[in-house]
Amino acid sequence: MKELKGGEMMHRRTLGFLTIIVIFSFLVSGCSYFSAKREMSNASRMVSELKGMDGLKLVPYEYTSAEKLLEISNKEFDQADYFHAKEFAERSKSAAEAGLSEVKKMKK
Repeated sequence: MKELKGGEMMHRRTLGFLTIIVIFSFLVSGCSYFSAKREMSNASRMVSELKGMDGLKLVPYEYTSAEKLLEISNKEFDQADYFHAKEFAERSKSAAEAGLSEVKKMKK
């Protein structure tokens, strides 16, 4: 094995550290991607369900809020801002849940 000088050893350590940071950041961003995608899918399903129950006529505020928040979520996702995409999807899902709850009360 070749003996390394002080500068070479420091260079290898720095390179190793940077490699670990890059791998870690890819793993974290990948988790955010899938988490946002899953939440957006759930919100989309709920908005569709609300639409199918005539949500636009019965609970226009909740329906419109859910739809617009999902639209914003999709835009954030397209810009690779997965954290905010997930947040908007959660808010969309919440609005859709509120709308579904109100529609079910009305139909009883």
